[in-house]
Amino acid sequence: MKYMLLINAGAVDADGKAAECGVEDWMAYDKEVKEAGIFVSGESLADLVTATAVQVGQDGRRIVTDGPFAETREVLGGFYVIDVPDLDAALDWAARCPGARDGSVVVRPVAEFGG
Repeated sequence: MKYMLLINAGAVDADGKAAECGVEDWMAYDKEVKEAGIFVSGESLADLVTATAVQVGQDGRRIVTDGPFAETREVLGGFYVIDVPDLDAALDWAARCPGARDGSVVVRPVAEFGG
């Protein structure tokens, strides 16, 4: 079953950059996930200051807002999609993720639609 691990940084600095583990920690985790044969996809996101939000108003017009205007201290920093047998295995891999040390990792099953 596929699960998405949403990696949230616990805090950001004045420039919108997340407090992070070292690059070595991330490289080791990435290697471990790939060598285990469970890696489906994953990416790190650019700094929060590069974000743009899009909403559609009641009149159907697009509203675009630049910048980091999150109402939370946690900031999505990246994700992994893994393919493991069950939720317990996904939770184990989430706990190993460097992002779980200074922030949190949200585990969500990927919906599969027939067809």
